Amino acid sequence: MRTIDDRIVHELNTTVPTASFAGKIDASQTCKQLYESLMAAHASREKVIKNCIAQTSEVVKNLREEREKNLDDLTLLKQLRKEQTKLKWMQSELNVEEVVNDRSWKVFNERCRIHFKPPKNE
Repeated sequence: MRTIDDRIVHELNTTVPTASFAGKIDASQTCKQLYESLMAAHASREKVIKNCIAQTSEVVKNLREEREKNLDDLTLLKQLRKEQTKLKWMQSELNVEEVVNDRSWKVFNERCRIHFKPPKNE
């Protein structure tokens, strides 16, 4: 799901012209399309991660309730810890997502700032 972010430098280098080639390609349209692709990809990934966090949080909540009823069940304890670890991993993935997004927007803005101005509300 991070392909667009992984390839943004290459994408910009091949689609957004330098000043000497500016007349041959419509850089504003290219930057606008890339902007829309980045927005969609970032929103999609954030939605998926948050959905996974919500589902895993629900599983952890249910396992905690079961664990309180049966404190001697070691299998239940192992499963609870496994789900808690998964939840922490998913929450840290949101931080990774923020770093990836920031990097992509920085590169995008460096190359497209003279060709395209994103809408103010986004």
